[in-house]
Amino acid sequence: MKVVLRTREGCAPRTIVVAAHGTRDPAGVAVAHQLADALRARLPACVVLLCFVDVLGPGVREVVASASGPVTVIPTFLSSGYHVRADVPGEVAATGRSDVTISSALGPHPQLLAALTDRLREAGWRRSDAVVLAAAGSSDPRALADVRIAACWLSGQVGRRVRTAFVATGSPKVAPLVAGLRAAGECRVAVASWLLAPGLFHRKLATAQADVVAAPLGAHPAVVDRLVKLAGAGAVLRSA
Repeated sequence: MKVVLRTREGCAPRTIVVAAHGTRDPAGVAVAHQLADALRARLPACVVLLCFVDVLGPGVREVVASASGPVTVIPTFLSSGYHVRADVPGEVAATGRSDVTISSALGPHPQLLAALTDRLREAGWRRSDAVVLAAAGSSDPRALADVRIAACWLSGQVGRRVRTAFVATGSPKVAPLVAGLRAAGECRVAVASWLLAPGLFHRKLATAQADVVAAPLGAHPAVVDRLVKLAGAGAVLRSA
């Protein structure tokens, strides 16, 4: 089945499906539930359901297939890699439904900057610190470009260039970049976490030996604001 995407603005869906990346870390699962709960509180007229992409269930196809329509699926990813561009649309298309909306990914978006800078401040960031924006990474160059966009926006907030680094796929990796900044004369290095929830990737940031490692964005009010906005616009999936 061929899938054609058509933009639909200002929709008021009866059901919103929050599609989060699965994790075996209970704290990461808790963040997914916190986001869904916060969205329910903000949009009491809608039914909000939670599903997971990879690792955990229920999956996207299962939840969308059984949801009352119309439906909007929100991929809660901070960049548009394989999960956003292929997995989620593929799982939705497999349901055969024509009343499903897939929003843009959660990030990158300027709305998330408040969450990013708040987490840095909470961790002890100082204005003189060198800053690294650390993301999970992707084999998709478009997803890596998304991270660089977020770093550019963060540079404007912290008043100096923010470099990007990756935990898994992509280069440079976080620890070598932190070490290189120290070798270049930086007294302190702060790592901003371009991660939504705790888990393996965030734990790896602790091994980079930065002076500051910010917490993931989590259920920050700015993240919830972004979810609310995404709940109202997207691309309608229709079979053709």
